[in-house]
Amino acid sequence: MSPKLAGIIFVFVVLSTAGVGFGEAKELAPQFLLPKMDTNTSGENAADQSMPSISDLLTVVDKATAGKEEGKDWSTPVKLVIIFGGLAILPSLLIMMTSFTRIVIVLSFVRRALTTQTIPPTIAIVGLGLFLTFYTMSPTFAKLNAVSIQPYLSDKIDFKTAGAKGNDCIKEFMLRQCRQNDLTLFVQMAKIEPPTDPMQLGLHVVVPAFIISEFRTAFEIGCLLFIPFLLIDIVIASVLLSAGMMMLPPVMISLPFKLILFILVDGWGLLAKSLSLGFN
Repeated sequence: MSPKLAGIIFVFVVLSTAGVGFGEAKELAPQFLLPKMDTNTSGENAADQSMPSISDLLTVVDKATAGKEEGKDWSTPVKLVIIFGGLAILPSLLIMMTSFTRIVIVLSFVRRALTTQTIPPTIAIVGLGLFLTFYTMSPTFAKLNAVSIQPYLSDKIDFKTAGAKGNDCIKEFMLRQCRQNDLTLFVQMAKIEPPTDPMQLGLHVVVPAFIISEFRTAFEIGCLLFIPFLLIDIVIASVLLSAGMMMLPPVMISLPFKLILFILVDGWGLLAKSLSLGFN
């Protein structure tokens, strides 16, 4: 197989991974009617489409921990413990409730398919996955900022209502990525009646279904990405075997060809594009 033909196969496989991601949200059970995210950014609400800034998040923490101690409102020490407890589990929430899981698994598959061992290093893979997560989650974070953070900072809603609205934004994103079988499985194991509105499901059902769906999607994309590199390995191994060079490791010879192929087709750009388009 010529490098040109292998490059065409690689481009086709990488671009087809976007189709794998787009198909996820449409496989929910028929009794579920998924909410659709409002992507209108024109006119008066254009300013509400921005992501929350670091200063906004710090203001939320400061305001929540400095609440009044009147009536039935929580005392400041209790709020402080709850908020900093939430900050402690924030890395786990970022990994398990966003697009980070799928992205970092696919990037790890690419590194393994290239057989470059620790190149790129793990910290670079995680860093790229983190910033791609911020990019793909920006519509969800913008909506969370518009319906939860900014109203709370403007004293339009209380802390409890802001938390509930933020929870609904994240849940809406996860439900759009869940597969029918995975969501139905956890609904059945929870022994609850399937609701007509999936937003009525609790996080104890939605989160594990979302994680399992992301694992399966990431492994599907990873398997597709392995195909062009596997073809190169097969061709190189066949050439070496026919030449009688059985003691020469095929990986040593195929590595430069795989790197050249990956660079010529702009593999990182195609991969980032397909992963970003895979989330709707």
